[in-house]
Amino acid sequence: MQITRQADYALRAIIFLSRLEENEKAATSLIAEDQKIPPSFLAKIISQLSLAGLIHTSRGARGGVSLAKPTNEISVLDVVEAIDGPIFLNECTKISSSCPFLDSCPLLEVWVKHVPTLLINFPAPHFPTTTLCPLK
Repeated sequence: MQITRQADYALRAIIFLSRLEENEKAATSLIAEDQKIPPSFLAKIISQLSLAGLIHTSRGARGGVSLAKPTNEISVLDVVEAIDGPIFLNECTKISSSCPFLDSCPLLEVWVKHVPTLLINFPAPHFPTTTLCPLK
């Protein structure tokens, strides 16, 4: 499994926002510059993170981006799934699978058995503010 570049950028944006003071907002241009994210790409990422309820956005002179909840309530899985969608080990583990071998596949049980284990353990890493370096 490999996350997309977009998910990697989203994780970096969340880390950047986690370093802000409470009630502080950051301009997307600042996030893009600091985290080396193409600004047009970041705009799409910010929109997806906002739709997922992970960040707040506001426009105008006093606008910017901030976290919608404390960092210890945001998991790596939350961010990755906000960008890439639900994680599946194999196509056949999706609810609406179109695999022609679905009824007779000897691996289906393996995939179905291990997806829940992966997802139970994957959300554990959160973004605790105490472990992140403050902005310079």
